[in-house]
Amino acid sequence: MADDKISENIEEYLEVLYRNGSNKEQVSTTTLSNELGIAPGSVTQMLKKLEALGYINYTPYRGASLTDEGMKIAQKITRKHRILEKFLLEVLKVKHENVHEQACEMEHTLSDEAERALCNMLQHPDLCPDDNVIPACDLDFGSCQECFSVKDFDDVINRQFNLLSISELNPESEGIISFIRGNDDLLDDIANLGIAVGDKLHYYNNDGNEFSLNIEDEDFIISREMANNIFIRV
Repeated sequence: MADDKISENIEEYLEVLYRNGSNKEQVSTTTLSNELGIAPGSVTQMLKKLEALGYINYTPYRGASLTDEGMKIAQKITRKHRILEKFLLEVLKVKHENVHEQACEMEHTLSDEAERALCNMLQHPDLCPDDNVIPACDLDFGSCQECFSVKDFDDVINRQFNLLSISELNPESEGIISFIRGNDDLLDDIANLGIAVGDKLHYYNNDGNEFSLNIEDEDFIISREMANNIFIRV
């Protein structure tokens, strides 16, 4: 299941692009330069390299956006970072102001198997300590219950497409529900609404903590917690 090793430098660039453009929005060179603390000229050279590798689409003087392959890598490293933050804060009781830096140091070496174990131990978290959505895993399951039923990590396979939660979508987005995250209670609440993997979804907009959508020709208003944990294929 291990991917070919990708340099920490590349992962950092893709992570910033995802943080600022998870829906493949274009992120400016200036934003990348400021967040990474790297001179604009050096950023431009790296963007050209990332485009050659197929991870981004780059437009000179405008910026870059993630490709599907770039998003796959960016989501994986972002997920590891945010799960580690939650683990450091809630389990190890590291000071809040220190968890980001320590997660940055650990995220590049955390194995996929250990990431899965942390997710199960933390009961499938949806938010990091700064209330940013934790991306879905890239394991080929429709729910956390399915994941938990497979004990041997060697029997797990990777999903071949990317996901975004409803709360990460731009208004008027459409897609097929492909993964629902959460503990048994949350999964039961979602199932009781008649929402299931395979349903066609149209997301309209949100009003703070309520999200308006249409699923299989039926209108719904769901909570932010549900929106954080229902994912569509993108």
